[in-house]
Amino acid sequence: MTEPDLRVTSVPPERASGLGQIRAELSSAQKVVMTTHLNADGDGAGSEAAMGGWLRRSGHEATIVNPTQIPETYRFLLDGLPAWTPADQAGRVAIQEADLILVLDTAEPSRLGNVMQLIESHRILTIDHHPPVTPSLGQPSVRDATAAAAGELIYDLIIGAGDTPTHAEARALYAAIATDTGSFRYGNTTSRVHLITAHLVALGVDPEDMYHRLYGGYTLARLSLLQRALAGLQTHDTLPVAWISLTETDMVETGADRDDVEGIVEYARRLEGIEIAVLLRELPDGRTKVSLRTSGDFDVAAAARELGGGGHVKAAGVLLDAPLADAVPLVLGVLESLV
Repeated sequence: MTEPDLRVTSVPPERASGLGQIRAELSSAQKVVMTTHLNADGDGAGSEAAMGGWLRRSGHEATIVNPTQIPETYRFLLDGLPAWTPADQAGRVAIQEADLILVLDTAEPSRLGNVMQLIESHRILTIDHHPPVTPSLGQPSVRDATAAAAGELIYDLIIGAGDTPTHAEARALYAAIATDTGSFRYGNTTSRVHLITAHLVALGVDPEDMYHRLYGGYTLARLSLLQRALAGLQTHDTLPVAWISLTETDMVETGADRDDVEGIVEYARRLEGIEIAVLLRELPDGRTKVSLRTSGDFDVAAAARELGGGGHVKAAGVLLDAPLADAVPLVLGVLESLV
């Protein structure tokens, strides 16, 4: 019996045209360096891994050079793909020798950290699904906010080339889409997302295995950090806002790392009556990393932009050059002015 063809080949015309232009540009490049935003999430890392796999089997030399290391949670997706930061000599050399830079899951120079100054003289292409805030880093670019994840765009690029993702690429795409849709719970989970996911599962992705790899296996350090986070959860007197503050002392004393912070903001969002959740984390250098989430109609990306950051309507963030004690009233003040 012939297996059904589950490939999702129907693509919005403008998206298909942009991805076609990017494939054409890539065809003339031997060495391609991919990068994504600071503190790569599942979409950034998964998109890089899937794209890198496709580039390698298409005859290109593909390397990842990110502003920060890929979190341990997502390193299983790399399938042997080299991944560096500018702190590594191999990363700096890769950028120097690159014919082309491919920026994934962001189009904002500030989100590329110290990678930006190393790539600004190179030919740059961009594939991103965030609402455009700044001009494109290079042309051609695909910036399509109707896509649930950058991983959806990479899937379309591979399928549009007449190819089918390998098992490793399918896992990376699944991780990209699953994490940016909140395990298919957020409003960006379209019928098209489910069709793509069905194809990835048909290619051998095991949803149970992926769940355990992406979300399971909590360490004692992570649970200790969560305990402190929940103990310090606060709510606004008049607005449907809840926030959690984590100090560097919390991180050190629990033995937690940045990967252990992932998902903590969701506990504030789940609180009954809360529509906007905020996580503020003190960094070792004294700055504050802020994550914003919403379950209602409020646009947290607008709040993030007011603070110098960006993101999606329902999930956004910003890195503040302010200590935690100052960041809390600053963020709350912006939310109070917009809600």
